[in-house]
Amino acid sequence: MAASKSGNTKTCYIKTYGCQMNVYDSERMAEALVLSGYQQVETADDADMVILNTCHIREKAVQKVYSDIGRIRPLKKKKNDMIIAVAGCVAQAEGAEIIARAPVVDMVFGPQTFQQLPDMLDEVHALRAKGKKSRLVRTEFPAAEKFTALKSVTRAPITRSPSAFVTVQEGCDKFCTFCVVPYTRGEEVSRPTADIIAETQALVDQGVCEVTLLGQNVNAWQDRQSGLRLDGLLAQLGAITGIERLRFTTSHPRDMDDALIAAHGNNLKLMPYLHLPVQAGSDNILTAMNRKHSAAEYIELVARFRAVRPDIALSSDFIVGFPGETDADFDATMALIEHVTYAQAYSFKYSPRPGTPAAEDEAQVDEAVKTTRLHRLQALLNGQQRAFNDAQIGNILPVLFDKPSKKNGQMSGRSPYLQTVHVTMDEAIMESVRGRILPVAITAAHNNSLSGHLSDGD
Repeated sequence: MAASKSGNTKTCYIKTYGCQMNVYDSERMAEALVLSGYQQVETADDADMVILNTCHIREKAVQKVYSDIGRIRPLKKKKNDMIIAVAGCVAQAEGAEIIARAPVVDMVFGPQTFQQLPDMLDEVHALRAKGKKSRLVRTEFPAAEKFTALKSVTRAPITRSPSAFVTVQEGCDKFCTFCVVPYTRGEEVSRPTADIIAETQALVDQGVCEVTLLGQNVNAWQDRQSGLRLDGLLAQLGAITGIERLRFTTSHPRDMDDALIAAHGNNLKLMPYLHLPVQAGSDNILTAMNRKHSAAEYIELVARFRAVRPDIALSSDFIVGFPGETDADFDATMALIEHVTYAQAYSFKYSPRPGTPAAEDEAQVDEAVKTTRLHRLQALLNGQQRAFNDAQIGNILPVLFDKPSKKNGQMSGRSPYLQTVHVTMDEAIMESVRGRILPVAITAAHNNSLSGHLSDGD
């Protein structure tokens, strides 16, 4: 086991809420802690340090954080030297208020400051050595500086997964009226090409063959010096020996250009799966949301993608019951879904986010109406997802095997369309297929996954 700077064995537990950006940030925190002498554990009960890496997108996010802090508080009473930290977007939004409401918390830091974690830990230990209470708050740190600091962070092999995330862009300038991201993640900032390539190469050296590029508006990425856009970055990453698959998320319809659309037809490493949030199908609601695109423009964009990549699978986000949404507005969203058809989607009832314009809108929709509409919308989306999965029966799909399934004697992996695929195989060969892309004959489809067997001849 590793030892901390003070010579004692230390353990850490990180709970991650929300988006893939948070997953990425949690992995970087874990690496920084490992390099500082901490060992990761699976539960807060076994930890000397607990980090709650929070998300502000979902409803009652702040209350959930305080509820989790309440569950951890008794652990700290038993282990006085435990460190409790709140990170992420709730930390950015609430700041010192978190420590004021929950004095048991030692550290609060925003999503741009995790690379300061080792230094913050040194401060906590120094304060405690003087008999003082640690009340550290770090929420001021531009994303550009975060990207600069990432260059000095060594990617430790925390897991053996052949897939990895790489953040290339942070922040958002779109200011959708329902969204807190511009306030918690800041303005749009792009990471330099050379740094992205270096991190990707380091991941390949550790056995990674699939990389997903992350950003709040990932297709807004642009290298400030060269002017290179996302299609060019994907081309350079695809040229790295060992990279077999590339993905990116999350996209904004406003930032889709001709070159990126064309890349889905000519970049063989780019998977035929696109997450393209629309949020609503009514132009009235899209205008109220400040999305700056119409339903017709979105549908035309989808048609352009399908023209260059007919087998592309689409995913999206939908908000039901946005302020002012009428029955006709909701019907327009249902009509858009029926027209486009999705392989997967995320859907939620609108819930106000403090500080956003929509939260102040007086035309809030009744909760019962939102619930009824959400059930109807999800029934349609779930049916489309199941139909897409059913259509794979009889096909042979290349599957990147990642880990054993929960069911004994099975390995799971991902299809090009991001579906989980379970394959029964001899346990003697299970470890040998991890990290490999192998052809799988699909024999059964389920609501959220596929099943099959290794194709004859392999």
